This record gives sequence, C-alpha cells and structure tokens, in this order.
Amino acid sequence: MGGSMGFLGKGVPPTQMMNMVMGSLYKQFTQKAINNFDDFHVAVLDIFNNFNSALPGRHFDFPTPEEIKACFTRWKGERDEEGKKKVFIEFITKKVKPSKLDDVTMITGIVSPPAAMAAKRAGENVPQLKLIKLIPDVIFVPTVTILAIVSAKLSRRMYLK
Repeated sequence: MGGSMGFLGKGVPPTQMMNMVMGSLYKQFTQKAINNFDDFHVAVLDIFNNFNSALPGRHFDFPTPEEIKACFTRWKGERDEEGKKKVFIEFITKKVKPSKLDDVTMITGIVSPPAAMAAKRAGENVPQLKLIKLIPDVIFVPTVTILAIVSAKLSRRMYLK
C-alpha cells in the first residue's frame, strides 16, 4: 500500500486546496444578487448552512449578525471584485469555527436514557400514569433523551445571554 502511494505524489498543497475551496465558495456567494445587508446576511448564512449539511459529523457555528454587518460594511466599501473577494475570504477563514459540544449536553445525553427508563418504570405503578405502559420503550427513551438535550441546550443559551 505504501509503495503504491509513492506514485501518487504528495497531493495538492494545503494552500492551493484552501484557495480552490475559498474560490468556489466566493463564486457560490456572488451568484446571488446582493443589494443590501439582508441579501448579504442570507448569502453568508446559506454558505454556513451548506457547510453544516455537506460535512458529516462536524458542524460550524454561525457568526453573529454584528460580525456579518461589520463584514458587509467592509465588503461594500471595496471598489473592485478582488478586494471584495479578499474581504470575504478573510471573513470566512476567521469565522468558520467548529462548534464545540459542551459538558452539559454530553452529560445530559449520557444520563437521560437510564433516567427515562427509571421514570417510565416508576410511572407505570402510579394509577394516574397507567397510560404510559402503552408507549413502547423504543419510542419513549429516545424522545425523552432528545427533549432533555434540547431543553438543556435552550436553558444554557438563555442563561448565557
């Protein structure tokens, strides 16, 4: 295997690969009609949405509207296409950051399935919750886990703002 890889060479240098990716992103970006900030904002969010849907596993955080507005004013101030492209590429390279999974989400995802099973078993013995026996474990546990993770993320976002 190693011998056959030697024939292939070293591949595309990282800088050249980055230039190709950024060039295609800018091309996709400029295909949209950008007349005002809202159009610019939608185009940037569309690129980040494409990142998150195309790359499996790893997701990227969206920049804040203030950051996008600052980039828009710099982008709009540039006279030539090359300057606009440079501002856009600089913005994307600085603002594309992988989203990090926080400890609260991880712990919630680990703890909630056994807690859901225990709650279901305890609820089956309560007369007012006899209806809970009709829900299969295969549906109940993932549903409770997803709801717990969503509520943990929402409460964390509300708390941090």
